[in-house]
Amino acid sequence: MLTVQTESIIAPCPVFGECGGCFYQNIPYEEELKGKEAKLKSLLKETLALGDDLFEPIVPSPKPYHYRNRLDLKLLRTRKKEIFMGFSPREGRRMIPVDACPIADERISAFIPELKTQVMAKLPEKYRLANIVVRNGENGRVLWGGIGRGSCQLQEEDYFWVDIHGRKIYYSLDTFFQANLSILPRLFERLKAFDFWSEQEISFYDLYGGVGLFGIGLADKVKKVFLIEECQASLRLARYNVRVHHFQNFEVVEGRVEDKLPVLLQGSPGGHQVAFIDPPRAGLSPSALRLLASAKNLNYLFYLSCNPEALARDLTCFVNQGWKVKRIMPFDFFPKTRHLETLVLLVL
Repeated sequence: MLTVQTESIIAPCPVFGECGGCFYQNIPYEEELKGKEAKLKSLLKETLALGDDLFEPIVPSPKPYHYRNRLDLKLLRTRKKEIFMGFSPREGRRMIPVDACPIADERISAFIPELKTQVMAKLPEKYRLANIVVRNGENGRVLWGGIGRGSCQLQEEDYFWVDIHGRKIYYSLDTFFQANLSILPRLFERLKAFDFWSEQEISFYDLYGGVGLFGIGLADKVKKVFLIEECQASLRLARYNVRVHHFQNFEVVEGRVEDKLPVLLQGSPGGHQVAFIDPPRAGLSPSALRLLASAKNLNYLFYLSCNPEALARDLTCFVNQGWKVKRIMPFDFFPKTRHLETLVLLVL
């Protein structure tokens, strides 16, 4: 929690304080940003003894509300056949029913009452609990899944997409993708501004690359992209993205990063090697952390983290293996929540 001394404002959500999603609807967004930035600096400076000059100012979300293009809702059918759909509470195990969500895209939020009707129409008698995924993209459609095996797998004509600097990147209900589409162009602007990119020399390794967001977004800045992924749903979308854009410098590698990356680095054609990793909230697994921290063939590593505590832990391991923290760039991907996305550039 942030400890911000400011005048409270009225939260727009009627279940704020009960729902476990948002924590800062009752303070101005400017104060929320200051508090998140201060907390990140304090944690990383205390853990790693980093100087102020390494930290860039926090990048605010263009949308402090109505930014999420994905919601995960819990469904519960009671023994009395009542059906509730909503979010987990801050405390306890009950459910907070909702009819709208102010941090969700307006189209998703407006769809929640209809979503409940559609879910009830498809809900088998045996279902008492379910996790419902509802999502939309820049094409305006709202789709959902979660009732029945394969219900989140979409056909190609139904894929969502987001436009990043003139290039569409496709994703599905059953693939991981960033939930705040509005801030993605700002992230790529910062990534592309670094001066080491080269179409003649750089090999780029998109690790646990998912559908290929970062590899596709940076493909025109490098000589070769290697995307490593083991999830079949994400591989399906990554290959679709490569096929749609007719990339000639993009290779999708199926398998574990721990198995595939050492082989790719050994066979690299020379030039600089740049890796990008966006791990889950818990951070890197011990095996992946050991591999990357000791990878002497890499020159640069981008680490994108949504958990400052896990980031501080993993960066400590990198620094102990000789890596240097070059830049720390916080992006507020998750306004009104406790979470903060931070991009770190490490050099060897």
